[in-house]
Amino acid sequence: MAGSGERGAGSRPSLLGRLFGRRAARNGRATGGGSPRSPLPAPRQDRKLPSVPPEVLKQVKLIELRTRRLVNSRFAGEYRSVFKGQGMEFSEVREYQPGDEVRSIDWNVTARMRRPFVKRYIEERELTVMLAVDLSGSERFGTRRRFKSELAGELAAVLAMSAVRNNDRVGALLFTDRVEHVLPPRKGRRHALRLMRDLLGFEATGRGTDIPGALEYLNRMLRHHAIIFLVSDFQNEGLERPLKLLAQRHDVVAVTVEDPSEEHLPDIGLARFVDPESGEVVDVDTSDAGVRGQFDQAVAAQRDARRRLLRRLAIDEVQVRTDASIVEPLLRFFRGRETRVQRRW
Repeated sequence: MAGSGERGAGSRPSLLGRLFGRRAARNGRATGGGSPRSPLPAPRQDRKLPSVPPEVLKQVKLIELRTRRLVNSRFAGEYRSVFKGQGMEFSEVREYQPGDEVRSIDWNVTARMRRPFVKRYIEERELTVMLAVDLSGSERFGTRRRFKSELAGELAAVLAMSAVRNNDRVGALLFTDRVEHVLPPRKGRRHALRLMRDLLGFEATGRGTDIPGALEYLNRMLRHHAIIFLVSDFQNEGLERPLKLLAQRHDVVAVTVEDPSEEHLPDIGLARFVDPESGEVVDVDTSDAGVRGQFDQAVAAQRDARRRLLRRLAIDEVQVRTDASIVEPLLRFFRGRETRVQRRW
């Protein structure tokens, strides 16, 4: 923005507005606590996207190459060990070998062949993974290595390739203050590439955030149990009820996308912040230590409230940052959940 001392910001000006006052932006858009909630759209099929620019296709290829190596070397086994199938399916019988479970002996075949045979089963996977990705204005922000939206795209690519590698179905729901685009779950590498292309090349219409609306849409859309990765910076209110309803039917994982500059207010003197979602403008004297301390406390309180909510609903959280790799947070999540699964058994 024009003028010395003015600084654009990402997802925090709404918080700044609540703390230090706000006024309407020059474009005349209404101020307030985020964009107005739009009615939940009726379920629809995925629509054809406009032609994808060559640079997006090139980016998809680069991400595929990078994530394929990552999935093959780090995540494929972790993913499979954490997300189990819904049961076991009979595969074949084979001759008994020392160490086999006596309970698995097929007595009919054993009697007919006059030597012991055992039944073999394979895991019925057929899992459905749904990536619900926030494309609101606050996601188009970053002060380190990449924007939050780019980080979300990279993480979604890793999860999609992990699902495809294990022959699971994967789909996507892209949302802002409305459901923007739905790609129904399917199998296969080509489908995973389509998902990455849609995520990287899609131009969202809305700029606000309506996480409750997206969760309600998913609850209506998904008729069978699914693993849902909700990728967002969670700059929204009224999440408890829709999250609770969704988590009762599905395995929900919250992926929080953050940028380091959102944690603390920098000391840069008098600065103007503009909310990319609502257009609200707030002028703040960041050289005031009391102002910075008040902001830090509000950010910490907001983060603690989110963590308490997720713990209360037994929803796992994965925190990723624009200044760091996604590898370690994902591995911690997979290994932590695997440990809990083993304890239950």
